[in-house]
Amino acid sequence: MSYTKVKYEDIKKLCNLVFEKFGFNREDSETITSVLLLSDLYGIESHGIQRLVKYYSEIKSGLININSKIKIVKETPVSATIDGMGGMGQLIGKKAMNLAIKKAKTSGMGMVVVRNSNHYGIAGYYAKMAEEEGLLGISMTNSPAVMVPTFGKDAMLGTNPIAISFPAKPYPFLMDMATSVVTRGKIEVYNKRHEPLPLGLALNSDGEDTTDPLDVLLNVRKNSGGGLLPLGGSKESTGGHKGYGFALAVEMFTAILSGGFTANKVSLDRENGSGTCHYFFAVDYGIFGDKQSIEENFSSYLNELRNSKKAKGATRIYTHGEKEVESYKDKMKNGIPVNDTTLKEIYDICDYFSIKASDYVTKVV
Repeated sequence: MSYTKVKYEDIKKLCNLVFEKFGFNREDSETITSVLLLSDLYGIESHGIQRLVKYYSEIKSGLININSKIKIVKETPVSATIDGMGGMGQLIGKKAMNLAIKKAKTSGMGMVVVRNSNHYGIAGYYAKMAEEEGLLGISMTNSPAVMVPTFGKDAMLGTNPIAISFPAKPYPFLMDMATSVVTRGKIEVYNKRHEPLPLGLALNSDGEDTTDPLDVLLNVRKNSGGGLLPLGGSKESTGGHKGYGFALAVEMFTAILSGGFTANKVSLDRENGSGTCHYFFAVDYGIFGDKQSIEENFSSYLNELRNSKKAKGATRIYTHGEKEVESYKDKMKNGIPVNDTTLKEIYDICDYFSIKASDYVTKVV
């Protein structure tokens, strides 16, 4: 599978236009595009522009309601519960985190939970929103069930990512991780590349290790058994029960607190929203002490980690967020790599809307 590098500004203009053709206004189109492309800029291909075809399909099917308006069903000075009314996850997510940020600046912390939403992109986008406002930011989401519990063979949990961001120098801390060994999006990428999965990522319908990405995707879609493994793999001896526990905790923070659907009831076949649930938390850590001192202490510790002794053969220790910053700078300068299958999907969508994609997709030599 080969890749073509395209200029960020060009693909951004094209995505904005496509989302406007979907029926979103310009501001909302730019928000959705910014979430998608930040993923690509960070080097997370699974959640970037390759997901455009997913949204195209879900909007056409009516799963995503482009005209929905969020509804606040319960609110206190430090919390809120939002019904996303089946809308676009990125738009709901941005509004929810902005509300959490507002509450944090007023009351020291803000927690917002969401039910009846859809896929919202990378969780790190929303945690980063809080960090950029000088706050601690956390975001989580559930998803349609794709992960098996430890010792199980039926998908009962989502990939259920956890993202945490905190101001620091020279790199802000940003951890964004699925609680499964790998994300569903990465399985999709393996399938697009026609590459086998490494062993230890997923189980087939019989509960056995598999290297077939298409089989995993089809089984999950049909709910016929099998799925991704939790962080740590299939055994307690390798810590699989810990990943399972983290995934279950995400269900608690998202679906249970919001009164929404747990992963095994979130569905891409449901009309007017998949039922996905999110969690957003912003904290003004000045409630614990002097903010500058806290930031300096954390920055110093991260620097000590980076400069600590390296394992044999290793040349560098990264802290979470470093690779993303470096990837961002590189891709803004040298272009975003898009694999050929994704590029064809983009061109097909553009043909549907009578958009001449070649006018926007400039290849970087």
